Amino acid sequence: MSENDNLTFLDDLGLGFAVDRLGPAKYPTPMRVGCLTGDDERILYHTDVAIVRRLLDEGCELPSFERAGPREQLFFNPIGLRAGIVTCGGLCPGINDVIRAIVLCLHYHYGVESVDGFRYGYEGLIPDYGHEPISLTPARVEMISDFGGTVLGTSRGNQDVGRMVDTLVTRGVSILFTIGGDGTLRGAGAIAAEIARRGLPIAVVGVPKTIDNDIAFIERSFGFITATAEAQRVIEGAHSEALAARNGIGLVKLMGRDSGFIAAYSALADSQVNFCLVPEVPFALESFLDALRDRLAARGHAVIVVAEGAGQELVGRTGARDASGNVKLGDIGLFLREAINGYFKELGTPINLKYIDPSYTIRSLPANTYDSAYGLLLGYNAVHAAMSGRTNMVVGYWNNEYTHVPIPLAVYRRKTINPQARLWNNVLLATGQRLASPA
Repeated sequence: MSENDNLTFLDDLGLGFAVDRLGPAKYPTPMRVGCLTGDDERILYHTDVAIVRRLLDEGCELPSFERAGPREQLFFNPIGLRAGIVTCGGLCPGINDVIRAIVLCLHYHYGVESVDGFRYGYEGLIPDYGHEPISLTPARVEMISDFGGTVLGTSRGNQDVGRMVDTLVTRGVSILFTIGGDGTLRGAGAIAAEIARRGLPIAVVGVPKTIDNDIAFIERSFGFITATAEAQRVIEGAHSEALAARNGIGLVKLMGRDSGFIAAYSALADSQVNFCLVPEVPFALESFLDALRDRLAARGHAVIVVAEGAGQELVGRTGARDASGNVKLGDIGLFLREAINGYFKELGTPINLKYIDPSYTIRSLPANTYDSAYGLLLGYNAVHAAMSGRTNMVVGYWNNEYTHVPIPLAVYRRKTINPQARLWNNVLLATGQRLASPA
């Protein structure tokens, strides 16, 4: 979703930028900082001057996010407060950095000493599974950012919302932090709705975790920079393999179910990628194979990057869904490998194809320096939001500022590449590819 998208659909659906609050904030913050954030501070959604001028001329209120940051007054009294953290969905670089940041901010900035780490995703909120929570202290999280994965474990799938809220009540948890992507945030929204139905003073605040960078109204999710950098290293290897062989082809499959951002930015990182295939841009197999033939004839080698969700109309997916509710994808990487080998065999042209799928090794990496710092600040701002009584929201990042995004807005639709916009145009310029769409 680009900033130039028409926002009338938000009004049609009753969605907006307002963030829910549990009630008035009446406790002074114990934080010793000079840079507090006022409740009236906003970050403009549109950054295009022409759009802003048109909206002003039409007498429209400019769409804007709440600015994230520590508030002067808190909803929760930090004394005796208990918080909880849960991580769900697939792995992504930087999850442990966010956990660590939340724990340290709660402890050192607000004096909150009790933090439950719920294990194995939302299963940890259902007693039947037997996943006893772990106590998260500064000492316990001190070194976890050195490791990939999540110290809390993870799982996929829905759980009974009422029973999860019962667990929060039984354990005296006043704030639940949910670290996850689209499915996790939908679950967090359902928990927040049940809490509101019962009239309970419990905040639910999300931190956006998706290696695909596909959460709407958030410029970038943590781990994306690490994933793209590592993907580029893999592409370098594929390029070296392709160069070393006559008619060498390096085929790399990367993450990206519905959004091809990792593939696109990896292609932009250097000029080694000759074909970038993403879910947002369908392609005709015959056109691709013919273009690959022409590339080999002209240069003797080629590098192909394909996002996992690309070309699904070619692989004949069944429509079955996984535990998270996502449609199970056909394996476009293996499909292309067989299609390429078969095509050139029929032509009588010998090729040397190397197929690389680094998805799980990338997902399980620790975050690089940038994503570690970014994850820390997302975690900090999640705590600031929750302590002030914000709920049913996710911490965002927009126009170089940290923001508050209502969960219903964030999960309305996935963020994808616009094939008519500048990002994809630059990918085409970098790769030189021109592929026909399916008839």
